[in-house]
Amino acid sequence: MTGAKARQLSRLRNTTACQAEPWLTTSCAKYAALLGLDYQIRPVEDRSMKTLALLVCTSFMAMCAVGSLSAETQPADAERYGPYPANYKEIVMKWLETQLIDPASARIEWTEEPKPADLGTKDEHLYGYLVHFKVDARNRFGAYTGKQTHGALIRNGEVIKGIGFGF
Repeated sequence: MTGAKARQLSRLRNTTACQAEPWLTTSCAKYAALLGLDYQIRPVEDRSMKTLALLVCTSFMAMCAVGSLSAETQPADAERYGPYPANYKEIVMKWLETQLIDPASARIEWTEEPKPADLGTKDEHLYGYLVHFKVDARNRFGAYTGKQTHGALIRNGEVIKGIGFGF
């Protein structure tokens, strides 16, 4: 055995685990020899590593808390988006009566509350509140089409643009 390997094995024997349990000394030495360890196994009680881990975890939690504070929704500009449509379900149902072939058969699943959005182009903005929903209604053959995702942009109590209707 070379001098370097002997030093590695003696370091391994001096680790906390091998010192705490004398019967592990032989096992630790054999294991280190099998692995050909080139570094010293450090004790679990290394304070600097624990301190570093605690610091990293604390800073990560602080960043998450700050990020969640900035994610709170700000009230939308009523002048730009119009008033919030509290009765958005009624507005969309009334609009769907003009869009669907059999509006009485419509089964609607509301996926989210209206959110301020701009569906315009680069040159011309189209502001309003966008609401997403799923519709399952009968087609002209009388068969249900299955749930299809759609959206409606609402401004001043009326739908000004529909999404997902193929037009």
